[in-house]
Amino acid sequence: MPVQISPPLIGLPGGESATPDEHLIGIDDVQSALNRSRASVYRYTNTDPRNLNPPFNPRRLNPEYRTDQKEPLQFHPHEVARFARDVLRIKEVTVEVLNSPSTATQQLLGSILEELQAIRSLMNRMEAAPTDLSSKRDNFDQSRPAA
Repeated sequence: MPVQISPPLIGLPGGESATPDEHLIGIDDVQSALNRSRASVYRYTNTDPRNLNPPFNPRRLNPEYRTDQKEPLQFHPHEVARFARDVLRIKEVTVEVLNSPSTATQQLLGSILEELQAIRSLMNRMEAAPTDLSSKRDNFDQSRPAA
């Protein structure tokens, strides 16, 4: 039975990806990818009530670093694939990266990028900037009628 792990990935204009935190998957996605119950996934997970971030355990599913006990468990897709392959002995493990729908932040960043590109093209079309600004100022002052 092949296991397919599909983490959400935020794509930015130009094909770049966003921060690494956005590559992580939650407990529900791990549960569906491994086809195991939620309780089983929690049993597999390397957690310790006395230690927020226990050391790596190759026989357990190791979550990503957390700063607070109340933060939800997040897993890197490659760690889930390693666990499925090495511990659960699932032969075919595929990590698939999918693009998530556009967010308001991405739309705002896209519009800012378009505006900056428009400004750059206008600046490139303008004449070369004068090297002596005082002569330009004098020409501008003479062209205005006195009040």
